[in-house]
Amino acid sequence: MKKVKLIIIITILILLSVVILYINRAKTFPHKEEEVVEVTNADLAFAVLGDVHENIEHFEEAIDDFYKINANMDALILNGDVVDQGIEEQYDSVKKTLEKNKEILPSTIIKNIGNHEFFDYDIETNSKDEVQVFINKYLEFSGEEKVYHDKWINGYHFISLGSEDGNSETMNSVTAFLSKEQIEWFKEKLAENYEKGKPIFVFLHQHLEYPNSSWIGIQQAEELREILSEYSEVVLFSSHTHRDIDENSISLNKPFTIVNTGAIHYTLVIDSYGRNGVRREDDYINGIYVEVNGNVVSIKARDIKEKQWRYKVEVSN
Repeated sequence: MKKVKLIIIITILILLSVVILYINRAKTFPHKEEEVVEVTNADLAFAVLGDVHENIEHFEEAIDDFYKINANMDALILNGDVVDQGIEEQYDSVKKTLEKNKEILPSTIIKNIGNHEFFDYDIETNSKDEVQVFINKYLEFSGEEKVYHDKWINGYHFISLGSEDGNSETMNSVTAFLSKEQIEWFKEKLAENYEKGKPIFVFLHQHLEYPNSSWIGIQQAEELREILSEYSEVVLFSSHTHRDIDENSISLNKPFTIVNTGAIHYTLVIDSYGRNGVRREDDYINGIYVEVNGNVVSIKARDIKEKQWRYKVEVSN
């Protein structure tokens, strides 16, 4: 009996030694560094994330996943609703997260405005002055001068549109309003250094279309569609709907391309038994990864939680 007890004790000690060795090894070789994959020699690589809603846990999981996919991405685009409310506490939370993860983030981060940037749940309807206060907080966070802005990255044009009103006496809480000034600016930017066939990347939080529905998220949708129809090179990234990402969530040959980015915070999945035909999945985390070689754009939808690709589509002109 004593011999059996001795064997058990020795076995436990050996197992403990193995566990301690594994823990020490894990500390020596961090998980993030072990799984980095050098993927591409593409001319341009970037990720697009929509609807973070200050869900820091999901946001950090997305940051980590895309770093492992490509540690040398050129840019990250946060396509609106980065916060759930446009208040300082939530902006500070996101800022701290970006600072904490700066070593694994691209040097270029484009931060676009959504509809939740106009929200404070203590305010039922924004006055004109309150709308401007929300815009100013967004501008301070993003480092931009206006809610619409552009940037050239590796010779490719990135153009961000943004609502100038929201949840107010003059605009509802979900639809984007683009002023005449912004529309004219957009026309000029599309024409700036235009090269036939060369991709142009356009971003707007609210959507231009929604499958099998009349729901459109932009007050000036028809005018915007008319402008975009002259540029088959445009790839328009939209968020806002929280819809799931699959091959049906990308629209080709409009003649431009529309890409639904999916959402970081939660996802709405089609379900005939669910409320309004959908159900909410809080554990789904989706995003878009893009590589560009010349005039060829490779768009890949990412299931970040499961570390799987949902689809891959190539677009060229």
